Amino acid sequence: MILDNVTDLTARLWEYFRELDIDYLSWVLWVIYPVIISFILPAIILVFLYASALFLVIFHYRERLRAAYQHDIWDGARKTLAALWSGQGFVTHGFEIDGLDNLPEEGPALIIYYHGVVPIDIYYVMAKCLLEKGRLIHAVGDNFLFRIPGWRKMMEVLNVTPGTVQSCVDVLSRDNLLAIAPGGVREALFSDENYSIMWGKRTGFAKVALQANVPVIPMFTENVREAFRTPQWGRTLLRRLYEYTRLPIVPIYGIFPVKLVTHFGEPIYPEPGSTPEDFRDLVQTQLEDLIRKHQRLPSNIPRSLFQRFWEKPKNS
Repeated sequence: MILDNVTDLTARLWEYFRELDIDYLSWVLWVIYPVIISFILPAIILVFLYASALFLVIFHYRERLRAAYQHDIWDGARKTLAALWSGQGFVTHGFEIDGLDNLPEEGPALIIYYHGVVPIDIYYVMAKCLLEKGRLIHAVGDNFLFRIPGWRKMMEVLNVTPGTVQSCVDVLSRDNLLAIAPGGVREALFSDENYSIMWGKRTGFAKVALQANVPVIPMFTENVREAFRTPQWGRTLLRRLYEYTRLPIVPIYGIFPVKLVTHFGEPIYPEPGSTPEDFRDLVQTQLEDLIRKHQRLPSNIPRSLFQRFWEKPKNS
């Protein structure tokens, strides 16, 4: 039975090919050939060039990756991911860091940063810090991240936690670096081209800094809102929906290859007797100063692209 079916199918295919109009196929090929030459092949070459650049960035860290895997399998996994993210940041955004020396070589510190639509900047910073300084930055992530199928193990390996005041204090008490974006998902989705900080009355990070008695280092990444965007239409309705459900049901579009430069400010040390509200306001003021100093406002994508491809790199 099976042999008969195969024979019948073969006969039908042969009859089909005999009836093909070779002249018509030749004409179709002649029509689409310029498209193949003009668009598809250059795109393939471009993909290979970017893949080559990414490979070389990873290859640059080959000795550190080999040593990491020999020491601990998860340390090797973290550094491999760090090399991939570092390479992707360099190739796509020409990613740079200004003021990395403000992060201590050892001892605790709390990094407070502005939350972009997609916080790719903190991924790049975590990667660079792990590869260049040998320090893993712990981070606080929104609860919904831990409900995404398959992400829990990644969050665990990269030391990303939902974070309570006490758990954050515990992380810092073990001399770790900890990164928090007080604006969270609300700031990511509903801030604007003026990079408005949306912390509201949140004082959690200030309580952490005061209880742990650690310096706060403000961090801002130039053009981070231009890499990914949220649409302007329906924003009021989507904001209400988010406040009711706490789910980030907002369309996101990108990724635009804009220039990204992360800036670290000077450490801010808690003063004796400061209240969480006072310390929060102080940190917010310092972060707003960092934004005004390094971001052209209001921001736009074309200008950020110009900065990526035509302006001279600051650290060249």
